[in-house]
Amino acid sequence: MKKLTALLLTLSVTITMLLAGCSSSGSGSTSDTGSADDSAAAGSAVTATSEEDEENYDTGDASLDNVRNQDDIGENELLVVSFGTSYNDSRRLTIGAIENDLETAFPDYSVRRGFTANIIIDHVQKRDGILIDDVDAVLNRAVDNGVKNLVVQPTHLMDGLEYQELVDKVAEYSDAFDKVAFGKPLLTSDDDFSRVEKAITEWTGEYDDGETAICFMGHGTEADSNEIYQKMQDKLTADGYENYFVGTVEATPSLDDVLAAVKAGNYKRIVLQPLMVVAGDHANNDMAGDEEDSWKTTFENAGYEVECVLHGLGENEAIRQIYIDHAQEAIDSLNQ
Repeated sequence: MKKLTALLLTLSVTITMLLAGCSSSGSGSTSDTGSADDSAAAGSAVTATSEEDEENYDTGDASLDNVRNQDDIGENELLVVSFGTSYNDSRRLTIGAIENDLETAFPDYSVRRGFTANIIIDHVQKRDGILIDDVDAVLNRAVDNGVKNLVVQPTHLMDGLEYQELVDKVAEYSDAFDKVAFGKPLLTSDDDFSRVEKAITEWTGEYDDGETAICFMGHGTEADSNEIYQKMQDKLTADGYENYFVGTVEATPSLDDVLAAVKAGNYKRIVLQPLMVVAGDHANNDMAGDEEDSWKTTFENAGYEVECVLHGLGENEAIRQIYIDHAQEAIDSLNQ
């Protein structure tokens, strides 16, 4: 309902502004000062209402999270780049946990954080007074601190559009460093798929009672890399995990695809969990929300008992180990 309320308010304001514009034009007014002020006020009202809606729930204490934007980095930096989330607890338990494990694994490297989503950075700063570096800021910090060896380990699931944009951005700074290396995304090799499959099936094994369909919700992308979701589904099915299903919010397999596959079985209960590093907005709203189009509501309306498990993949130690191994490969490449 939060999204619907904000959408309706935005639509109402837009219609009002259009009507006002028609009225002004009809009266022959040559001044747009009043309409401009009204427009700004209306925009502010929409923004304030949307933010008030968003903050109608508690995401945890931001001060418990280490934003890792300290100076005094030294010559070796391990930059962990994530899309980000404004859900404070999930950020600390997922992205923060990955960063902590990387710091333990590579004591010779200063681990720093960068987010690609400036809208999240701005929201956290405004709400919590905490500033997280975006990619430009964290790279400039590395340059200013005299970093010589830069290793970038993204927490992305796939080598998609966002990963390539990150590679291109770092390339703009490459002359400032002696050596630069990139760690691979989570799902790159066949071995990665096997390890992720093992991690998520063991993680959810307690629900595997023969009557429960375990559904993982990914984000999805228009890029060809979206195929990782179908590949994971095919692997789960081929390996005998026929009650495991993978879908996406914004691509294929879609919610309708997952629902149809579940209906083909004899399941009484559904367990929903994000196939995402964090359990943020998509997990809490698109998956577990009470809106009519959420995964939870859709399965409930289909007659199933539904349980939502709000744990991002970053909370899983076996998943974090894959990122460590990918970072190790990147570090090893610096010495070749």
